[in-house]
Amino acid sequence: MSTETSTTLNGKVRALDVAVTVGALVFWAIVLAWIRWGQGSIARNRYAVVFLGGILVLYLMHEAVDSLSEGDLLDLLILVACGAVMVVASVYIYTDYEAFYIRRQGWAHDYEYRLAWLVIAVILYLTWRAYGNVFLALIGGVMLYARFGNYVPGLFGHSGIETNFMLQMLITDLAGFYGSLTQLTAAWIAPFLLYAGLLFAYGAFDLILRIAIVSAKYIESGVAQTAVIASAIIGSINGSYAANAGMTGSFTIPTMMDAGLSGRTAAGIEGTASTSGQVLPPVMGASAFVMASVLGIAYIDVVIAGLIPAAILVISILVAVHYTSVNEIGGQSMDFEDYFDEEMTRNDKLVQSVRFGVPFAVLLITLGYLQWTVMTSALYTIVAMVGLGVAIPVAQTAYEVSNGQRGARVELDERWSTGVRSRVASVRRNSVFDTLVDEVGNTIHGFRRGAVILAPIAIILAAVNGVVDLLGTTGVPSRIAIMLMQLSGGILIVAVIFGMGVCIVMGVGMPTVAAYVIVSTLVAPTFINVFEIPELAAHYMVFYAAVMAGVTPPVAVAVVVASGIAGSNFWRSCASAITIAAPLFVLPISFIYHPEIVSTAIGPQSLISGLLILLGAITIIYGLNYPFPHSRWVTLPLRAVLFALGAFVMIYPSWVLKAVVIAAFFLLFASERAIANGRDLPFPTSLGR
Repeated sequence: MSTETSTTLNGKVRALDVAVTVGALVFWAIVLAWIRWGQGSIARNRYAVVFLGGILVLYLMHEAVDSLSEGDLLDLLILVACGAVMVVASVYIYTDYEAFYIRRQGWAHDYEYRLAWLVIAVILYLTWRAYGNVFLALIGGVMLYARFGNYVPGLFGHSGIETNFMLQMLITDLAGFYGSLTQLTAAWIAPFLLYAGLLFAYGAFDLILRIAIVSAKYIESGVAQTAVIASAIIGSINGSYAANAGMTGSFTIPTMMDAGLSGRTAAGIEGTASTSGQVLPPVMGASAFVMASVLGIAYIDVVIAGLIPAAILVISILVAVHYTSVNEIGGQSMDFEDYFDEEMTRNDKLVQSVRFGVPFAVLLITLGYLQWTVMTSALYTIVAMVGLGVAIPVAQTAYEVSNGQRGARVELDERWSTGVRSRVASVRRNSVFDTLVDEVGNTIHGFRRGAVILAPIAIILAAVNGVVDLLGTTGVPSRIAIMLMQLSGGILIVAVIFGMGVCIVMGVGMPTVAAYVIVSTLVAPTFINVFEIPELAAHYMVFYAAVMAGVTPPVAVAVVVASGIAGSNFWRSCASAITIAAPLFVLPISFIYHPEIVSTAIGPQSLISGLLILLGAITIIYGLNYPFPHSRWVTLPLRAVLFALGAFVMIYPSWVLKAVVIAAFFLLFASERAIANGRDLPFPTSLGR
């Protein structure tokens, strides 16, 4: 390629990249304007048409930048064609909204059906492009099942759906791809992902890593705990355990391996931490918003219900990682200077606390205390984040300049744009104008980053919305209920185990929120309607079970990504992850037998139950991870017994028997510690060494 041609191509790439940024700003202006002023004048499903079309076009433009820079003209032409289809469809449906939604419900013109086919083709293509063959097979398979169900034998056979009726369900009646999940994404999830994009741009996740590393300096397994803390916090907002494992794992896994941990252990820790972060309030990988909508309860109630399970989960993983890490390499020291050029001064810490803490406080107060809507709370949080994100660095620079602090200071600037952490030294300028320009640039980058984060989630939720509508029409949820009843014989614990298996299979490789949508539609109703389990307990059970697909072989996508970074054997990494995450496979069953721990009102009963379940989880962790000083023939049965005792404590409803088992565990624990330290046992008999 000649220099002139290369220069021309680079110019086109830059122009398209700028167009993506401008498009993101316009897109978010429309989203925020509708939240603030448009809800009364533009119906939510009509707005969803603009929203879905806009975010898909932005995604196509973003992908086209890479295609153009790589000179892949065929891919570029496909992207342009898809963009043209979405622009035409969105403009046509929006301008003729009343005809589509009111006057012609249940039928459409032939050319509208053809347009619907094109939109479906675009959704299928973008689903494949963003998530691969598994999701393409899922959506295409469900469409084929809905259309030709009369050829399916047995329990899951049905009469089949006519082609035009399927097109009406998916497109022309503004359900399906434009249905409730797309509308929920547009109204609730989108502004929170914009908030996440701003946090990335302003350096909040750099601050999280700093906090994780500083806190890890004070515990023996410090290096490994950094992975847990950082991955869990970032994963809660990220919404995909695979993406989270790739993003934070690119930093945490080499760090753990440098400290002496094996690749398989580092990959197992990161895979577990990235997966568990998906269930942490207040975002829960965006699933909290969907759960509130599905159950018809306040978002803050979903967050409150998830606090005790999240505490059990985090403490269990921290204890397991401690045992695993210390047993493998002993104590680990962390030198802050190895990761950052300099420590933050006390003034910097105060400034950053205000900069990021105040917007988060706005979110908590408006949602929890003032009981404002999710959209309004998110809007004011974004306003606060943008205002303080720009104003505070400018004010700090002005203060430093006024006090003669003109020396440039080098800081670490974390870049996550490609999912790979790179250290880039940047100089804090003392010019107030320069700082203002920098922070305005960061704000623009945050708006673009928010759109990039949002696009894949919007795509998969639109696709899943169509899948759920088709499966509901064909009666699959009731058929799954019949199947679970037949397999379990009406025994609750057996039905729960089979139901969890179904959830794990359906959650394989899926983004968190998409997995929850499917299992909450197909599996949760069985436990609510047939076994009369409280709604929140049933939904949290299927949610946690679906998320555990991230560490469940043979797929275990989070471990696949982590082991790829570590260069470790996948199966050994899975074994490490399962020994760390073992209590989390039992925890969803606890929700069924102890619904008080997923209650919207936390009281003494829920706290006591939560504590007992936590002790049961620690019993499992101790049994699977403690290095018992016995032969294999003694150790293996001992581990199995401790796992069974821990699972019993986590599930069995009687507090008395739980207390007896926990007392037995503490006696065994004290005995093993005495053996390890060469002291006399705390009771007359002795255990074989």
